[in-house]
Amino acid sequence: MTSASSSDPHTPELLTCDVLFTGVGGGQSPGGVVVSNGVIAATGHPDTLRASYPHARERRAGEVIAPPPVNAHTHLDMSAYSFRALPYFRWIPEVVVAQSAKRGMSGTEAGADTLARLGVGGVGDIVWSPDAMPALLAREDLRGVAYFEVLGPFPETADETFRQARERVEGWRRLERPGGLRVGLSPHTPFTVSHRLMRLLTEYAAGEGLPVQIHVAEHPSEVELFRTGAGPLWESMRRLRSPASFSEVIGRDPAPDLTPVRYLDELGALVGRPTLVHMVNVTPDDIARVSRAGCPVVSCPRSNAHLECGTFPWVAFAAAGVEVALGTDSVASGGGLDGREEVAFARRLYPDLDPRLLVRAAVKGGYRVTGLPTPTLRRGEAWDTRYVW
Repeated sequence: MTSASSSDPHTPELLTCDVLFTGVGGGQSPGGVVVSNGVIAATGHPDTLRASYPHARERRAGEVIAPPPVNAHTHLDMSAYSFRALPYFRWIPEVVVAQSAKRGMSGTEAGADTLARLGVGGVGDIVWSPDAMPALLAREDLRGVAYFEVLGPFPETADETFRQARERVEGWRRLERPGGLRVGLSPHTPFTVSHRLMRLLTEYAAGEGLPVQIHVAEHPSEVELFRTGAGPLWESMRRLRSPASFSEVIGRDPAPDLTPVRYLDELGALVGRPTLVHMVNVTPDDIARVSRAGCPVVSCPRSNAHLECGTFPWVAFAAAGVEVALGTDSVASGGGLDGREEVAFARRLYPDLDPRLLVRAAVKGGYRVTGLPTPTLRRGEAWDTRYVW
């Protein structure tokens, strides 16, 4: 912990900002914090603080004062990739596949080191390689959730895939430490995980209290796939030796009014309140279903923009009372791991949205998604320079 800089540490200092989020309530704009002897003396509107502390030296601290943000969704194993902004169906072969040799343990360690240097409040990481999980759980400088990613579009192999995943998860849970990373599950997507495997994984997670993240409705082609059973997304799946028909994967026929969210809801996969990631290409009915189920969502604004997936309908989700958090996705798609940069990008992307909503999402939304207590900036608490973004 470090105190605010001043020539006389006994003289209070008033630090002002555009947005103050103390971890409680909805935030203040503009805001300020009075720091005295390295301790928070007061928070609130700058005018009120000036009147209460007339002798405090005043300086603008930054755009935001808040607890450290949480990166609620990322793929640390891709942290050694070179970033390229490309349309989704070019990005997969030209970035993900072309740089696959860079994916793995070294990338995970590099990404985790970066998050630790950034002083991140927490992380929700998708773990692709089983070898990376023990190393992540052993780290003492990160907390949050490490979600083991499971794929399996073939219904006939669902039981064996689930058995292997459960065995691994139960072994890793013995490595969890108080205050460290927890183990979670990530059924990859509604179309790369068969209906039987999706049900097995989500029912198991709900029964065990395991946190879950699922990538849902990222690209417009996903909507087309559930509506028609065809399209560019399915063609790319077929090249990966997927089953002959989409109906085999989801256990029902596509339909004009079927969406990925409705499919998951009717399958029962939302009962355990999994976190749904991306959620860009959704309908009003989808948002209503998510709200009724109590599922939080994670938006990745930079990744969605870079891959030309569309724009997350923030206002509609907020109006429905859905908890929203922010993530960076991978370095390869988002360009970095800093949640503060994600907020800055989102402020430009949503110029008419109250910036307090964005800051709250990066802080309280992220802590809630990862099951962590939200730090608070309160009178008597030690001041930390990480609170200035």
